[in-house]
Amino acid sequence: MLKKGDQFPEFSLENQNGERITNETIKGQVTILYFYPRDNTPTCTTEACDFRDNIEMFNDLNVNIYGVSGDSKKKHQNFIEKHKLNFDLLVDQDYQLSNEVGVYQLKKSFGKESMGIVRTTFVIDEQGIVKDVIEKVKVKTQIEELKNILE
Repeated sequence: MLKKGDQFPEFSLENQNGERITNETIKGQVTILYFYPRDNTPTCTTEACDFRDNIEMFNDLNVNIYGVSGDSKKKHQNFIEKHKLNFDLLVDQDYQLSNEVGVYQLKKSFGKESMGIVRTTFVIDEQGIVKDVIEKVKVKTQIEELKNILE
């Protein structure tokens, strides 16, 4: 798992519109990359809507937000449209970045084990260094936690 103080690995992922988002795109601005399991599931929807509803605070702090999951561009487009999301979602269908940062792990759900994204949020500074990591995110308190990290 990527830790506080680590250099965020190089990446190049498409957003919901097929535009490439890379390390170069986020350089020079504090960025939140939050990894989540799947579009349109109850907890993931709550998390995305919390970011949407607090976008002004993040904008005021000059912070970019990107959600990352293994869903397709089409699924991301539907999710954004359905919930009027005001930030980009990135496609990591082969879980390459998720794997590299250590959030693609064996998970247990309803007694079944399978590989998937463990809900994790990275705060990356202007130089691409991990400023903070929220592991095993608690969606209800995440925005408040991020506010404390950023201020």
